[in-house]
Amino acid sequence: MSDNKQAAQTPASPAAPVNNNGKRKRLLLSLTAAVVVAGVAYGIYWGMYARHFESTDDAYVAGNVVQVTPLVGGTVISISADDTQLVTAGQPLIQLDRADSQVAMEQAEAQLAQAVREVRTLYVNNGSLAANVTMREADVAKAREDLKRREAIAGSGAVSGEEISHAQTALTAAQSALLATREQLASNKVLTDQTTVEKHPNVQRAAANLRAAYLAFARSTLPAPVTGYVAKRSVQVGQRVAPGAPLMAVVPLDQVWIDANFKEVQITHMRVGQPVTLEADLYGSKVTYNGKVEGFSAGTGSAFSLLPAQNATGNWIKVVQRLPVRIALDPQQLKDHPLRVGLSMNVTVDVRKEEGAAMTNATVARPMQTDVYEKVAQDADALIARIISLNNGGRQATEPMAAPVSSTPAAAKPANT
Repeated sequence: MSDNKQAAQTPASPAAPVNNNGKRKRLLLSLTAAVVVAGVAYGIYWGMYARHFESTDDAYVAGNVVQVTPLVGGTVISISADDTQLVTAGQPLIQLDRADSQVAMEQAEAQLAQAVREVRTLYVNNGSLAANVTMREADVAKAREDLKRREAIAGSGAVSGEEISHAQTALTAAQSALLATREQLASNKVLTDQTTVEKHPNVQRAAANLRAAYLAFARSTLPAPVTGYVAKRSVQVGQRVAPGAPLMAVVPLDQVWIDANFKEVQITHMRVGQPVTLEADLYGSKVTYNGKVEGFSAGTGSAFSLLPAQNATGNWIKVVQRLPVRIALDPQQLKDHPLRVGLSMNVTVDVRKEEGAAMTNATVARPMQTDVYEKVAQDADALIARIISLNNGGRQATEPMAAPVSSTPAAAKPANT
């Protein structure tokens, strides 16, 4: 009885512990296998595909920032464009006061007209002096005949010696007058030989003065050098500006490119002409640009910085350098999705094809030019030709000369002062 009671009071023995080591081991093996598989897969992906591409997000849109600067000094009286506005090449942007240049041009016109008339007088004098030479030659011939007749009858006593002496003196005077007239004709011909009124040096000098005065007058209107968007306007109405002072800028956004700064270890296999895929932070991944490598900078960014690094100072630390790579964009894609200067880009270069040149070949660069100033020179030549024609006996032109540049276009509204 007591044994049974003691057995009943004895606590039950604990249950056998569960073995979790096998489960943990299987999890670790699975994780290791997954990592190994992922590493092998990435190795295969990198070896077959990814290693042929170089990418960077250190890339920005760059473009030409065309400065609008005056060629002559003056006071600003009108501004016809402001920041963010689109302007076309040749459109007037800034108008300077024209009062002084107008007076100078009118004086130059009068001087040219006077020069033409004076040169015409030189040509007319050639005929007058030639007629004088003929008259003097006749006087010499008459004086010589008179002397001969008197000398022929001098022996008969019909003519005195004094009369013969007077005849000799008259002949000498006629010959001297003939010589003087011939010298005058020669002197006048020196001023007119081998030239015309239009090509005469006096006329050319006056024409050059008029051309300079006209250019100063026409340049009081500052046109847009290229088609683009106005930026960095600093000029104000009433401001006195000097030649060469930057007043505003025009940015042609259809001529932008990408400057991608790749690490020096990334450009080993890059070549000119390789295809490039680009994405702009402005549009995100929904817009993709296609471009190509156009060239490589001649030095790294640090080499051309304002304060280049001096590695010989003693505290040198090696830093991986970046080399700017210029990338040209597809013009149609750029037109469909315009970019602005300074925007960030993500760039990926396909370096599989290495047939291109490591540096740009020595070729003639595409010229950057504007023809908005050519019409001013043409108008100046037209004005000079008209003044010469009017003062050289020609008929007056029926068509008035075109104005150099419209000072205030109807479509443009001046900026508020």
